[in-house]
Amino acid sequence: MSEPLFSIRNLPVYGDLVLAPMDGYSDWPFRSLCRSLGSAMSYTEFVKAEHIIHSFRRVKAKLTYTEAERPVVFQLYGDDPAEMLTAALIAQELGPDIIDINLGCPAKTVASRGAGVGLMRTPLVVARMFRSLTSRLSIPVTGKIRLGWEDCRSYKLIARIIEAEGGALVAIHGRTKNQGYGGQADWEAIAEVKAMLKIPVIGNGDVRRVADIQRMKDQTGCDAVMIGRGAIANPWIFSRLDREQVSPEQIRATMRLHLEKNSAFYGPEDGERLFRKHAMQYLGLHQLDREARKNILRKHPAGEFAQILERIQLEINPETGTDPARRIYPRSR
Repeated sequence: MSEPLFSIRNLPVYGDLVLAPMDGYSDWPFRSLCRSLGSAMSYTEFVKAEHIIHSFRRVKAKLTYTEAERPVVFQLYGDDPAEMLTAALIAQELGPDIIDINLGCPAKTVASRGAGVGLMRTPLVVARMFRSLTSRLSIPVTGKIRLGWEDCRSYKLIARIIEAEGGALVAIHGRTKNQGYGGQADWEAIAEVKAMLKIPVIGNGDVRRVADIQRMKDQTGCDAVMIGRGAIANPWIFSRLDREQVSPEQIRATMRLHLEKNSAFYGPEDGERLFRKHAMQYLGLHQLDREARKNILRKHPAGEFAQILERIQLEINPETGTDPARRIYPRSR
């Protein structure tokens, strides 16, 4: 793509699909894989501001990236504007293109302390946080929000505050805190935010199929579409392929590359252990018998794990067959 589709302040973005930041999933191996398949930006897993300041070694791996991933977005979370500024200034020294503030995580351990979607109950804190960050950082500051809470659907107010206090982009997940990841995402609310703001807006929620991408763009007018859970079983969606369009050879090649990245990043033992959740998605392991699943979970000699996965994939998905993993997610309505 020779021309950017939109810009975040003066930073051009050459694409309209973005992998969502997901704790435990958007680590460097998966994030860089999705970037190579067409994700236009590279968001890290969220990192607690307090850990950046006081125990950086604990979170350093989450902030690892390669030049090929740019634009790179570090996502931070916390509830204290001063602490967030200190953490963001430290993180900025690592060379990201953007600092993103998480105002959407619905996890009780995060939201109950006033961080994540908990911030959406405190608009004055949000205003102070964005004002201090945008005035002190030399790179764009953005925010990822939800609709708020069922008794406090503050998304329009918070979106306006982010823009008014210098924020350069808003990404919005069309669900409330109470919905978590269930129910139906409200795309009309995303459209409301897009119509209100002059800065770019990224829509997020219920994009599972390639057709959903254009439907969201048409319905909301958003500048880009962020895909989370729909990309876990089908990272090829960033190449605009539905799962049933991906050949067995592509599945094997991607699975092997992902496992290699995991092993290189975490070490062979941890890399294989952490890859098992991805193997479940690549192969549709929920359809295997108990013995086959136990074989996946056993510790194997170095190099043998990849061969086992490929053998299972051939057994459940012959070259001319249909991949059963395509049924992990139903067709969106």
